[in-house]
Amino acid sequence: MNRSKWLGIVTVACMAAWFVAGEARAQKTKGKTRPLTTKQMMKGWTGPANTELKKALEAESVDWDAVKLQAALLNEQGYVLMDDGRCPDEIWAKSSKALQTTAAVLLEKAEAKDLEGSKAAHANLIAQTCRVCHPVHKGK
Repeated sequence: MNRSKWLGIVTVACMAAWFVAGEARAQKTKGKTRPLTTKQMMKGWTGPANTELKKALEAESVDWDAVKLQAALLNEQGYVLMDDGRCPDEIWAKSSKALQTTAAVLLEKAEAKDLEGSKAAHANLIAQTCRVCHPVHKGK
């Protein structure tokens, strides 16, 4: 193979890799068709849900309806994070699936009014989702 043909192939391969990487970066920033950005989702949905969960679980008298609401919302977010082409890689997919399952466990514990189980489920949710995905996708 001559040098110019080889350089052409390498150039096309590099451009394709750059395009694919750019698509992955765009998908983690925003879905393909809907306007909500991931940053907005985290600020307006995930952050407040986790804050409300923590407050409810640490209150002198637990508001179980509030805990169940936030657990259900976080469970649903696990699905939304995978929707509309937003998922760029396996880490995101694994964390989103973990959000679905850990929030479902939290909801079960809240329905049983199991305070210690709910606190453990919330800690597990944070460990399996936020602490797995954020180091890769949120940045330092």
